[in-house]
Amino acid sequence: MKDDKLEESIKQINMQMDAILNDTSVPKNVRSVVGTAKEKLNEEGDYTVRISSAIYNLDSVSNDINLPPQARTIIWSILSMLESVKE
Repeated sequence: MKDDKLEESIKQINMQMDAILNDTSVPKNVRSVVGTAKEKLNEEGDYTVRISSAIYNLDSVSNDINLPPQARTIIWSILSMLESVKE
C-alpha cells in the first residue's frame, strides 16, 4: 500500500477511535483499550506490527456485553479498516 494512502487510512482510523474515546456512554475499560490500540497504531516501527497490535486490542473488546450498539459498530468498522490496511 502506498505511504500516503496508508497515512490517510490511519488518520481516518484515528478519528473513529477519537469518537469512541470521547463518548461517555462507552465503558471506561473499553475506552482504555481503544486508547491503548490508538497508541500502538501511532508508535514508530513496522506498520504491520502496529496494525496487528491495534487489531488484537480492539478485538478483545468488540464483544464486550456492556458496549453500546453504536460503539460496537464503530469498533467493527475500525477493525475492518485495519484489516484492509494490513493487507
